[in-house]
Amino acid sequence: MIKKRLLSWLLSGAVWLPGVAIADVDFDIKGLDDALMDNVSVYIDAIPENERRLNFRLQARVTDEIKKALQALGYYSPQINYTVEKQSDTDATVLLNIDPGQPVIISEVDIQLTGDAKKDPAFKTLLEGAPKKGEILNQGKYDALKSAIQSLAIRRGYFDADYTLTRLEVAPGLNQAFLRLHFSSGMRYHFGNVYYHNSQINEERLSSMLTFGEGEPYLVSDLGAFNQALANTGWFSSVLVEAGLNELRDDRVPISVSLEPAPRNQFETGVGYSTDVGPRVKIGWKKPWFNSRGHSLNTDLYVSSPKQTLESTYKIPLADVQREYYQVQVGLENVDNNDTKSLELTSSVSRHWKYDTGWQRSVYLRWLYSDYTQASVSDISNLILPGINFSRVRSRGGAMPTWGDKQSITFEMADPIWGSDINLYRVVGQTAWIRSLNQNNRFIYRAGGGGVFTDEFERVPPSLRFFAGGDNSIRGYSYESISPKDDQGKLEGGSYLATGSLEYNYRVSGNWWAALFADAGDAWTSSSPDWKTSVGVGVRWESPVGPISLDVAHGFENKDDNFMIHFSLGPEL
Repeated sequence: MIKKRLLSWLLSGAVWLPGVAIADVDFDIKGLDDALMDNVSVYIDAIPENERRLNFRLQARVTDEIKKALQALGYYSPQINYTVEKQSDTDATVLLNIDPGQPVIISEVDIQLTGDAKKDPAFKTLLEGAPKKGEILNQGKYDALKSAIQSLAIRRGYFDADYTLTRLEVAPGLNQAFLRLHFSSGMRYHFGNVYYHNSQINEERLSSMLTFGEGEPYLVSDLGAFNQALANTGWFSSVLVEAGLNELRDDRVPISVSLEPAPRNQFETGVGYSTDVGPRVKIGWKKPWFNSRGHSLNTDLYVSSPKQTLESTYKIPLADVQREYYQVQVGLENVDNNDTKSLELTSSVSRHWKYDTGWQRSVYLRWLYSDYTQASVSDISNLILPGINFSRVRSRGGAMPTWGDKQSITFEMADPIWGSDINLYRVVGQTAWIRSLNQNNRFIYRAGGGGVFTDEFERVPPSLRFFAGGDNSIRGYSYESISPKDDQGKLEGGSYLATGSLEYNYRVSGNWWAALFADAGDAWTSSSPDWKTSVGVGVRWESPVGPISLDVAHGFENKDDNFMIHFSLGPEL
């Protein structure tokens, strides 16, 4: 045996040195196409470094690994030649010249389905991708098909399914292979009764979110969708929806829903900063479930130097819990910024719809009371504003999306007929788009605009007028510093608004990005707009809660500052 191995070694041209310890042995593989090369490389790379000694044992190990790698892709008769190209006391490079030989061809494919799966379209689709007669044998595809059939059966409710025959026969001398898979699915089970455990919410509310009905064919994806719908309500701290496979009856599988109520009171605090408003503090109190009907209450206090806001929202889900609900809101806001001083009280009732397309629609009626001073004019305004809003937000890629867009448009009006002090119509819209060329290049486009139409503009509250400038508007200008001015040079706010921004992001390293942008826009009243423009550069850090942005911008029409620094944290859509 030793003589044969030595002869093989001499004929191969190798210079293997039995027993000599060489710390680093590398391999140079020749003679294979890409797929075979990749697989052989994976197998050889798996040999530990401490076993790479230039001796007969390593040669045997390498030979074995190469054969296994090639057999997996249908090559059972390789010829392997070894040559030591470079060698020193500490390392060596071994040339592996490999002729894979003739491939093994599939001569017979015998796949049989019995039971209800035989007529199931999902199995028919799966088997369309099965190995075909005349193809080169690929053991990975055979194993993947075997697993896929069994996995599909479990996902579609064939709980009694099993293989009666699985066999892969290879005749290397004939270069032929024979695939045999006989699968008995048995009957397909259907959804049975749903049992809820430890729920503080009425079962009627929970069942309204069911994504399946009793008697429908079982699909594990329906359980996942129902699990996600329950989790999205915020009513529970944990949700587990599972099939009762130990309690199968006839053709029914019962569904168990185990729930853990969310804490009845939740408190949240947060601190932030942006150049628009300076330091900002948030204190939140949330009751995710107010009663057994699933009503909820959310109250937030925001405090910053120019603005303090207290807002409370009561949500009433309807029969379709996830898609339709009422909201009742009350709020108090105090503003002291630039030439604006106001104290506003507001309350509203709104009806909301969510659609499969991602769009949301809300119809509302709100009351707005404002005691304000804007520029040199002081007044008290009392408005009742019915309105409608359409919006949609889509994104992919986490807190700093690689793809996404946001659309929103709102129409509202006031009229003395229903108790408002003045007559006005108001429309506000915005759009934002994020697109990426690859993992390192992002483009962001934003545009916004609006108009308020009235014959008594001086009586329009500041919150309904338009101002531009700042972190999320036109960078290079201070927060809400762009608007028409009165004779004393004080900001009045505009009747119309139009802003736009184009930004390019480039990943420098890891979660760090560089940004280049240009902004433009104006807020104006009777005359045509006097466009304000700016350009700038910035840095983005992709944090778990969204991008943290630092920008330096130059406003070309900004007479107060040549450059402005903008800092912000939060979502881009």
